[in-house]
Amino acid sequence: MNGHSATSHHKRWKLVSNTLCCLLAALVVSTAQSSPRYPAPDLIALSQPLTIKWHYRSDQTSNLTPASDRTTVFLPLGSGTLVALNAGDGKLIWRAEAGGEFSAAPTTDERLVYAATQYSEPQPGRVHGTLRALSKTTGVTLWMRTLPAPLQGSLIAGQKALFAGSADGRVYAFDKQTGLTLWINQYSEAFSSELSLAGEMVYLGSDGGTLFALHQTTGQLGWLYRTHGAIHGPIAISGGIVYFGSGDGYVYAYNELHAKLLWRRRTGAGVQSVAAVDNGLLAASLDNFVYFLSLRKGALLWRRQLPGRIPARPFTAADGALFTPLSTDSAIVLGLRDGKPANTLSLGEENSSSAAPIAVENMVLVTTSHGLLAFAAPQRNPAP
Repeated sequence: MNGHSATSHHKRWKLVSNTLCCLLAALVVSTAQSSPRYPAPDLIALSQPLTIKWHYRSDQTSNLTPASDRTTVFLPLGSGTLVALNAGDGKLIWRAEAGGEFSAAPTTDERLVYAATQYSEPQPGRVHGTLRALSKTTGVTLWMRTLPAPLQGSLIAGQKALFAGSADGRVYAFDKQTGLTLWINQYSEAFSSELSLAGEMVYLGSDGGTLFALHQTTGQLGWLYRTHGAIHGPIAISGGIVYFGSGDGYVYAYNELHAKLLWRRRTGAGVQSVAAVDNGLLAASLDNFVYFLSLRKGALLWRRQLPGRIPARPFTAADGALFTPLSTDSAIVLGLRDGKPANTLSLGEENSSSAAPIAVENMVLVTTSHGLLAFAAPQRNPAP
């Protein structure tokens, strides 16, 4: 091949390569734009001024965290009523009577919202549970299951199944479309924790202090780890490490690949929740302190005392973490770099709710005793 032919061939190949790169980039952009957009923490700057955008008022809020998608918030009320609110303005879309009292935090997927309740029989001490799937658009119940004991903690939806733990030691996987049971595991410990999903596994802690990792499709036990206190809070998974807190006052990091404990760190009281961020692990303890630990070794990077007990997991964004301590009239934002207070959100009343704050698009939602508050950055006036 002479020099001229080689040069022409190189130019043609370069043109083809550039064309393929452009097509691939366009495909990636198209895919990203066509994918559903769910609440994104990077849309919210917690350290910037946030004001109340809307307020849904009710004297029947529960201690259970609401569910949401990008347009609707599903708020469980203490009367067994589930309300669907427009995320943009807080206006009521529908109201559904589930009966009994809610026993677990609801969850939602692309089509349905799932709610668990409990009810008592005339015989004292007999408490049963129900699980129902409601249409997200109308609130109509599409299927319902009755259960020997109430589901507790939280519900969580995977691709095909809904997972939950119960007060009588059962762990369930339900078909999301029909409510039929895919598998049941029976244990000697009750469950009232928040569940987490990652990869092929579902994680949940027991009141007896055991963390279970189960295969989503079969319920087969992958591994378990026993602590000396109840595990109620959420489990965080990052880089193949499972992080969780226990009522025994320790934060644990478990390496799944090597099936061994990586580290544990003592706090001053039972650990209610953990949350993993890019540069560390947040742990909220009943000693009113927030601990920020390194992910790799559990080294204490900083700790900060808040003015009340921290009953729920925080909402985290790139610039901070929002906590809702009890017996205070404010939600508090701590900076992730040094733990110093970066913002406060006035609730207008003393907080007595253990529901966790959530995000919908560019808003943070906080449950109070008298309703649901949506905070957002103030709207800027358009330039003249």
